[in-house]
Amino acid sequence: MLDLFQYSFIVRGFEAGIIIAIIAPLIGMFLVLRRYSLIADTLAHVSLAGVAIGLLFKINPLITAIGAAVFSSVLIERLRMSKRIYGESALSIFLSGSLALAIVLISLSDGFGVDLFSYLFGSIVTVTQNDVYIIAGLGIVVIGTIIAFYKELVYTTFDEEAAQVSGIPTRFINLLLIILAAFTVSLSIPIVGVLLISALIVIPVVTALQFKLGFRQTILLAEVFSIVSVLGGIVTAFYLNVSTGGTIVLFTVTLFALAYIFQRTK
Repeated sequence: MLDLFQYSFIVRGFEAGIIIAIIAPLIGMFLVLRRYSLIADTLAHVSLAGVAIGLLFKINPLITAIGAAVFSSVLIERLRMSKRIYGESALSIFLSGSLALAIVLISLSDGFGVDLFSYLFGSIVTVTQNDVYIIAGLGIVVIGTIIAFYKELVYTTFDEEAAQVSGIPTRFINLLLIILAAFTVSLSIPIVGVLLISALIVIPVVTALQFKLGFRQTILLAEVFSIVSVLGGIVTAFYLNVSTGGTIVLFTVTLFALAYIFQRTK
């Protein structure tokens, strides 16, 4: 087991994976309770366009993915708040448009390469030390922001109208949440991959919700499921020589199935 750590890419994968496993359920909790889980898929496709831009212009794809996701998240929230377009419609527009843009950019860069494939499905081999630094830095920002605005986020999540009446700047809180979601989605790309990001954000939270605990206890339980899935997925993928992202998601689905069966039989 310990022979894993003689490989530097495994160490980098564990470092990045643990950070992502911590921040993903924190954001996922608020998105799931707001029934806004689709935003993770939308921002994932936007991030794919960002990755394609990075590969095309020889820029770190993680940086361009973060920029594209954050910029789009602001536009999505402005469209939603304008009341001219339903929230689901705005997500659909950005999901389809960003995917189309990504396909065009990919065709301009001579199609699917090994690098792009790893960003689609996740691969710890491609995680560089600079990626770990970026993930760690922005991960601290996400966690710190959630702690600073925890009460406002919880209040707005459960009753947005009452929060607004009580003086909480709900528009700012909503914008803040979607920007944090953009950070989380784009940071997860190297480990889980664009096509599987939403699973890591949503499934551990849904699994924890099966136990019907309090808000904070549910977050902590979701953290446990997320960390176990990421660590178990990385180790299993290494020994079986399979996709890291797919293995991690299979772990999350397995834990959900076990939790669901346990609660049903209980």
